[in-house]
Amino acid sequence: MSDQKRDLQTKQEAPKSNTGAQGNAAFSWKRLLSKKWVFPATYMAAAAIILTLMWVYQDAGKSVLKGEFGVGQDIAKSTVTENVMKPETLPVNVATETMQRPFKEAGELEITLPFFDSKASSEVRQAAMVEYGDTFTPHMGIDYAQPDNQPFDVVAAMSGKVTAVEKNPIVGNLIEITHSNGLVTVYQSLNELKVAKDADVKKGDVIAKAGRNELEKDQGVHLHFEVRQGQGGPAVNPDPFFSEH
Repeated sequence: MSDQKRDLQTKQEAPKSNTGAQGNAAFSWKRLLSKKWVFPATYMAAAAIILTLMWVYQDAGKSVLKGEFGVGQDIAKSTVTENVMKPETLPVNVATETMQRPFKEAGELEITLPFFDSKASSEVRQAAMVEYGDTFTPHMGIDYAQPDNQPFDVVAAMSGKVTAVEKNPIVGNLIEITHSNGLVTVYQSLNELKVAKDADVKKGDVIAKAGRNELEKDQGVHLHFEVRQGQGGPAVNPDPFFSEH
């Protein structure tokens, strides 16, 4: 009987000891988690594991790329190099158009009034003055005429765009052409105009016939030709611009 009591007592006490062990374990975890260094240490360990996995993944990707392309260079670098070396990106030399005299009959025409050069001798400057009424004005262009005073074709000295077509009571009919290099050529004392404003013309195209004007009426049938540095800019001596110079 006493043995049975002891066995029953042992069986009843066993759960108590098991519960006590679980309580002690839970208490130990709570004490561990209450430490300030536990969570930072856990985060650091997790981050170290993630970084290690990333390094392994990147190394594997690089190895695959090297195996496929057979080179150890970066693909983006190769793409940039290919784009830079494409033929269409290389500079192209474009020939600059030269200026011709504003007529075709070069051997038949003569200069009847030269450009006024302020650095020339007094005799040359005097010969390049235009008298109109009681006023003498420097001649800022070159006048061309035929010896027999006959009309001749006036042509565009360079390719460009017609930016003005006017009828002036003093200088006569005029045409202004603006060129891609910034120069502007002006043709005065014209007849039989063959172009309109905003038209595109090519070098050598016939734009009018030589005619007369009031300012230089003693010149008879002639062409007054000017070269200006931009629209509204100063007139310069046309002679150095011609291709034969």
